Amino acid sequence: MILVRRPSAAFWLVFPAMLLIGVFFVLPIVASLLLSFTDFDLYALARWDHLRLIGLENYRHLLNDPLFFRALTNTFYFVALGAPLSVSASLLTALLINQRMVRGQGFFRTVFFLPVVTTLVAVAVVWRYLYHPRSGLLNYVLSLLGIEPIDWLGDPDWAMPSLIIMAVWKNFGFNMVNFIAGLKSIPRRLYEAAEVDGAGAFEQFRSITLPLLAPTFVFVGIVTLIGYFQLFAEPYVMTQGGPSGRTLSIALLMFEEGFRWWNLGYAAAISFVLFLIILSGTFIQMLVRRR
Repeated sequence: MILVRRPSAAFWLVFPAMLLIGVFFVLPIVASLLLSFTDFDLYALARWDHLRLIGLENYRHLLNDPLFFRALTNTFYFVALGAPLSVSASLLTALLINQRMVRGQGFFRTVFFLPVVTTLVAVAVVWRYLYHPRSGLLNYVLSLLGIEPIDWLGDPDWAMPSLIIMAVWKNFGFNMVNFIAGLKSIPRRLYEAAEVDGAGAFEQFRSITLPLLAPTFVFVGIVTLIGYFQLFAEPYVMTQGGPSGRTLSIALLMFEEGFRWWNLGYAAAISFVLFLIILSGTFIQMLVRRR
C-alpha cells in the first residue's frame, strides 16, 4: 500500500505567494529570455507568422552597435561617480545625526528621507528650475561669484554630472536610514573602552565603526549598485538622453528600442545584458567585502 503524504499547512500558506511570484515574476523573465532570441517587432505583434527565431543575432548586433556602447559608457560613468558619492553622503549624514549631542534626530531623519518618497516628476520640475541656464538658482549663485552661467542640462560636459547631483540628493536618504540603523546596533561600551585606551575620534571610526558597519556596507553597496545601473527616470524626464546622447543609459536605450521603435526582441537582449552586468557587479562586490 502506497501512502500519499498530504501537503502540510505551511505549504498551503506559502503556495499563494509562490504562485503569484511564478506568474508575475518568473514567467515574464523566461518569456523575455525567449523573446531575446527572436526578431519580435511591431509586425510580429500584428501577425504571429512574422515572428522568427534568430538565435544570438540580437546579441551579436549589440556588440556592433555604437549606440549601445555609448549607453554602456554613460551608465558606467554614472555608477562610478554617483554610487560612491551617494554612499559617502549617506554615511557622513548618518554619522552627524547619530551624535549624542544632536537634538531632534527624528526630525532630521524625516527631512533627509523626504526626497526618497517624493515623486520624480516633482523633483524634476524643481531641479530643472535650479538648472535653468538664465533664471536658475545655481547660475544666480555663480553670477554672485563672478562665474559665467552654465547650461547644466544642455552642455554635453555638464549634463551627466547634473543628473548625478540630482540622483544623489534624491536617493541618499534611504542609505542614510540604513547606516543609522547600523550605527545604533554598535555597542556604546566599545567606544568608551577605546576612549579609555586613548583612541581619538578617527581611530574609533577606523577600528570600530567601519568594521562593525561591514554588513550594512554590503547591503547599501549592492542596493545602490543595482539602482544606479538601472538609470532611467532621471534622463528620461530631464534630458531624454541628450545632449548628443551623453545621458543615454542602458535602461533608456532598452525603453526606446522596445516602446518607441518596437524592436522588442532587441530590447529584451539589452535587458539581459544589463542583468548580467548587475549580477557580475553584485558578485564582485560581495567577494571584495567578504575578503
